[in-house]
Order: sequence, then C-alpha cells, then structure tokens
Amino acid sequence: MKNEAQRLGENLKRIRKEKGISQGDIVRKLGMPKSFVSNIENGKTNPTLATIAKMAKAVGVSINELLK
Repeated sequence: MKNEAQRLGENLKRIRKEKGISQGDIVRKLGMPKSFVSNIENGKTNPTLATIAKMAKAVGVSINELLK
C-alpha cells in the first residue's frame, strides 16, 4: 500500500510530464532546490500544505488533483 507521500510524488511527476514541465521549471517557479522536488517525486519527503499548494499552482492543477 502506498503512503500519501508516494502518491503525491507519483501524481506530481505524472502531471508534470503530461504537461511537458521539467523539474527545473518547477524549481525556478518556486525557488526550491532541485533535490527537494526530486525527493517529493520519489516519495522521500512530506512537503507542507503550503508547498503542495505552490506545486499545484506551478503545474496548473488543484491541490486535490495532486493528492488523489
């Protein structure tokens, strides 16, 4: 069973790739280290709700879409 961090990471990566957005694009929009974005996509870290909201905005989806 996948935990929430893994599900979030998989959703972020899938949506990002579907929209042709690179990790670098997200890094530039949010001012976060690339390693942090990579760790989120790999389910290795639990970002705050504020960070999740910023990531959702950066890829153009709702928070719910990232978390489903």
